[in-house]
Amino acid sequence: MSKTVLVVDDSPTMRRMVGDTLRGAGYAVLEGVNGEDALRRLTGQTVHLVITDFNMPVMGGMALVGRLRAMPAFRFTPILVLTTEAGDDRKNEGRAAGATGWMVKPFDPDRLVQVVRRLTP
Repeated sequence: MSKTVLVVDDSPTMRRMVGDTLRGAGYAVLEGVNGEDALRRLTGQTVHLVITDFNMPVMGGMALVGRLRAMPAFRFTPILVLTTEAGDDRKNEGRAAGATGWMVKPFDPDRLVQVVRRLTP
């Protein structure tokens, strides 16, 4: 059975690039355009990993991470932040919110697949 990854980014191009990369590696992909949209899409879904952008309208990545960590079903689900934000203060904010890992855009597709495989054994 393939693992399911939720990709949350307000950029359609970024969602497509990440989604195509993961589908090519055998993953099922759900997409959300912001944190609020992502939470709506989780109803009844088993998600093995969440990849979220940091800066998004309506609900940003850190708010989404906090909301997911407050849900029993997502307390231990790996959450990878994929963002243009590279500063240590932002990374610390991500860790404090409960993010598992951090990757900076633009991403290397092979590296992304390696990280996803490591987070979803």
